[in-house]
Amino acid sequence: MSNPLKDHREIGRELELFTTSDLVGSGLPLFTPKGTIIRDILSGYSEQLQKDAGYEKVWIPHIAKEELYKNSGHWDKFGGELFKVKSQETKDLFILKPMNCPHHIQIYASKPKSYKDLPVRYFETTTVYRDEKSGELGGLLRVRSVTQDDAHIFCTMEQVEQELLIIINMVEKMYKALNMKFSLRLSFRDPKTPEKYLGTTEQWNEAEKIIKNVAKKTGLKYSVAIGEAAFYAPKIDIMVTDSQNREWQLATEQVDLVQPSRFKITYLDSDGNKKTPIMIHKALLGSIERFLSVYLEHTQGNFPLWISPVQVKILPVSIKHNDFANKIFKLLKENNIRTELDETNSTVGLKIRNATLQKIPYMFIIGDREVQKSEKIIKTSKDAFVSIRTREGKDLNSKNLYEFIQNLNKQIGNFQ
Repeated sequence: MSNPLKDHREIGRELELFTTSDLVGSGLPLFTPKGTIIRDILSGYSEQLQKDAGYEKVWIPHIAKEELYKNSGHWDKFGGELFKVKSQETKDLFILKPMNCPHHIQIYASKPKSYKDLPVRYFETTTVYRDEKSGELGGLLRVRSVTQDDAHIFCTMEQVEQELLIIINMVEKMYKALNMKFSLRLSFRDPKTPEKYLGTTEQWNEAEKIIKNVAKKTGLKYSVAIGEAAFYAPKIDIMVTDSQNREWQLATEQVDLVQPSRFKITYLDSDGNKKTPIMIHKALLGSIERFLSVYLEHTQGNFPLWISPVQVKILPVSIKHNDFANKIFKLLKENNIRTELDETNSTVGLKIRNATLQKIPYMFIIGDREVQKSEKIIKTSKDAFVSIRTREGKDLNSKNLYEFIQNLNKQIGNFQ
């Protein structure tokens, strides 16, 4: 009988990835060293894809004056979900940022731009805050501190299609690496309720036309969802199907013709006339917390080697093998393999069971045979041998350690 599938909260607890605290507050998860490794690897991969595509990293503070969000429209739309912070000295009201786009607009606006400067592509991985209702919070799926691999592109109308296609290309690379299938959902406004959206009918029609053209050019499967647009922009939402055949909305790209106008940002065209740029919002993972809730259940904690917080567990058969096991441990660390060493006085069977429950991809078993076969380890790593077992219970038998480390680094290097 197959093991029952586990909820991401149970997996996170068993693998010691994240925790919560009543003193910190509900909807505010705390990530352990192992959980933070996974977060950093995923966000690092996302950031590398963006750097390769010509994006530039920026940094913004976590609070801003209320006027910023009144200009952007977030105050009117999400006033009840905003965390408010009052200065004890000046009594000014500040807001914990619910979105990053108004801040990025201010960076764009800090210096005049011409058409030759466009597209401008800003990105950062940062946390936003929303006062979600306590009854709606659940594990990592819905939280009050939302970390996004966020980006904003400022471009001309003629550049929009190409920028959207670049984003789709990054999405394809990301989800292929994660072994997750996806389709596109074109999230458009509902024309029956125009009061829910900012901007003119002409702006929305133009943006939706561009999005549909891009979807057709990708050749990917897509559907249209009326009423699922953001209040300021239509979207291409990335709908990911997990191993349990459930569909989730994770990544997104949005064509925004509204906020640039509200903030009156411009560029000079080839004739020296002021024009309003188009703004594209992008996220590859979306909310990292939400993504992890889906990914933990998709993999059931069996992460690919490059994501696993511990890639190798070294298991000496008895205490007398600990010295040699420590040499192997040091060697793996020097080769940037994430490694743990079990020096407890437990049976090797129990050590294997614990490492298997922790979903560690590889176990190195160190006993008399490995020590005797590797007497020259002090002189050169090329002479060392270890017995290897996988988390699936497959014995790979005795392997040359030097060659196996090279193989591990080759697998990991494909994604870093």
